[in-house]
Amino acid sequence: MSLEQLFQQIERQQWIDIPQGWLQGRTIFGGLVAGMLIYKATTTINDSEKKLLSCSVTFVGPVDEAQVNLTAEILREGKSVTTIEVRLWQNDAVQSILIASFGSQRESKINVPLGVQPIEFPPIDQLNIVPKYLPFPECVKNFQLAWTDGHYPMSGSKEPDFKGCCRFDPEVHANREMNLADLVTLMDVWPPGVLPMFRKPAPASSLTWHLTFIHPLQSQLNDWFKYHVITDFAEHGYSAEHAYLWDAQNRLIAIARQTVTVFA
Repeated sequence: MSLEQLFQQIERQQWIDIPQGWLQGRTIFGGLVAGMLIYKATTTINDSEKKLLSCSVTFVGPVDEAQVNLTAEILREGKSVTTIEVRLWQNDAVQSILIASFGSQRESKINVPLGVQPIEFPPIDQLNIVPKYLPFPECVKNFQLAWTDGHYPMSGSKEPDFKGCCRFDPEVHANREMNLADLVTLMDVWPPGVLPMFRKPAPASSLTWHLTFIHPLQSQLNDWFKYHVITDFAEHGYSAEHAYLWDAQNRLIAIARQTVTVFA
């Protein structure tokens, strides 16, 4: 089942079949879960004048490779901003929650330019794409990743964080116009910034994930994106980090902030 077919299910039916090939350990890949929640939100709002400004996802519990139900409630619909809550249900329990705000543009005298500038990445044709045979989670096979700075997960690095490029694997996903649900799914493929410091496999999972969207998405599904994660703090089994995602034209698309549970 393609991502497009999965999203079509969300529009047409109450119970959604999770496709195979998206496991991340004992649970479904969090990016896919977040993408489903975003798709439900955008189709429920269904207002081309209101763009997604920000969203926050809480991963309450593990999602199995089985059917799920998505419910949506518009919490407030104002003149400029609409706020919606989407819940993913499985086994009679809420497993993930999304709060998203959609807003229409309006005139403003306040204009502050971006303080974050694109960082240098090697040319796309010189990327060293991560081989498929490495022991990454099953869900990573849907993507192509290339570390451009920093270390792989579980390499025992003394420092956290890394930079890299990513896209949906063209051999797995046919090219088409990219939507916000695709973008959210792709952005979560990167591991937490502290994982390079791990010396051996150990659990680490997103607890909360907040995204702020900057420039409009103008990409195809197989286009490359550039990523940089920065760990702000890590102690007592939790880490806090933020990350930036640029498109191939160096437009800043999204900023992510994440709380991660660490069991190492």
